[in-house]
Amino acid sequence: MTAENVLNAESADDESRHAGYEPELKRTLGPFQVFAVSFAFISVAVGIFGTYDDVLQNSGPVGIWLWPIAAVGQTLIALVIAQFAARIPLSGSSYQWASRLANPKVGWLFGWLSFCYLASGVATVDNALASAALMPLLGMEPNEDTARILTLVVLVMQAVLVVLSTRLVGLITSGAVGLELVIVVVLTIALIVAVLVTGDGDVSNLTSRGIAEGAPNYFAIGGGLAAAMIMGLATLVGFDSAANMAEEAKDPFRTVPRAIVGSVVAASLLGLVFVVVLTIAIKDIPRVSATDSPVALILRDQLGPVMERSLLVAIVFAFFGAGLVTLATGARMVFAMSRDERFPAHRLMRQVNPRTQTPIPATVLIVVVGFVLMAVLPGGALLELLTVGGLIGASLYGAIIVLYLAVRKRLGRQEDAFDLGRFEMPVAVGALVWSIVVVFILVSPAEALTAVVISLGILVVGAAYLAYLVVFKREVMDTEPGDADVFKH
Repeated sequence: MTAENVLNAESADDESRHAGYEPELKRTLGPFQVFAVSFAFISVAVGIFGTYDDVLQNSGPVGIWLWPIAAVGQTLIALVIAQFAARIPLSGSSYQWASRLANPKVGWLFGWLSFCYLASGVATVDNALASAALMPLLGMEPNEDTARILTLVVLVMQAVLVVLSTRLVGLITSGAVGLELVIVVVLTIALIVAVLVTGDGDVSNLTSRGIAEGAPNYFAIGGGLAAAMIMGLATLVGFDSAANMAEEAKDPFRTVPRAIVGSVVAASLLGLVFVVVLTIAIKDIPRVSATDSPVALILRDQLGPVMERSLLVAIVFAFFGAGLVTLATGARMVFAMSRDERFPAHRLMRQVNPRTQTPIPATVLIVVVGFVLMAVLPGGALLELLTVGGLIGASLYGAIIVLYLAVRKRLGRQEDAFDLGRFEMPVAVGALVWSIVVVFILVSPAEALTAVVISLGILVVGAAYLAYLVVFKREVMDTEPGDADVFKH
């Protein structure tokens, strides 16, 4: 570690002490590893692989042009979140920001929604890994029970890695991101060459409605075209995960904001190029639209089964990296709330192993939630969890932006840290407008009603526990984060 890095680490640790916390987590994540945390959560390959069929079936190939719109909107949100991350680099991210700049009650709701989003997200990602990538790669027939068992095996493997070492998580995540980048770039170039050599492809695909041609209510609110927005909205999320690992990042004032913005910009550009080339390479739009794995079919048609399997290998690693990051960041949220005595079983959940310097009980809790979800939810409910996660995430982003607009004048300025300067107001207003649009898009389809009800139920449960804290733990909720007696050193 260079002298500058040592000084930056000491400065970040001093900031933690100033916030009321003695540093317990180990700063092992370098700039690329911090970037990899955010990029792995986004995972371009996973997002496009999992949602491209929805685009083709609901709007036709032309629906891919909603990706740039989603990319611009999500980048605006990332810029606002980076403003917070540059000034309050603490585990718990949005929970910490709202608790300190609004009040602990608002902060608790931010933390509760983040916990639910991340805890359910791990199960959703790992179940998709098992059913959509790992089982096809191993030549296994589709079977929901087998997929659930594999999901639990993967979840336990990830938990072991998260518990062993944050540095190990960073290395594995960096490797998964590196492999994903290489595979996506190589496949993109290979598809371009194949189309140019064989002529089996058509630029006119980019403006085709495909099987959605003539569909009623195509341009209506909640109609076919609007449904294609799901690819960008489901993919370009989670970039704020680096903020949740801030107490384990070197020089978080600079590396975390850059990772947040850099990851969403890189994913947006890479994803746009990849999906445009994929669409041009479609030989038979109705045939490709009829499958649940159109990306794999396009690669098989153009490049053969070897490249298709190469994609599946990359997808497995990308899914694993995304699940690993989701698990790690979820555990940090639990840890952050517990050290302020604001999470159930907080005395247990705030414990950090002195040897590994990782929050083991908090990690195990996320695993337990995954086991419960796999045991009690039917397959259809697992699909609902994906929609619920998107709705909670979009609502949380919107709430963070409202918080920023309310408190921005009270935010300090860290020297050499990320700062929007005179562009902060137009960016923040644009991000807020986009967040409202996203929530509206997600709730407008009739089939979104179940997800809305589940999301409201999660909010009600959180409000009930918050009421318990306010009534019976008033001294905890009336103190600033970091002021709990357990942290008086």
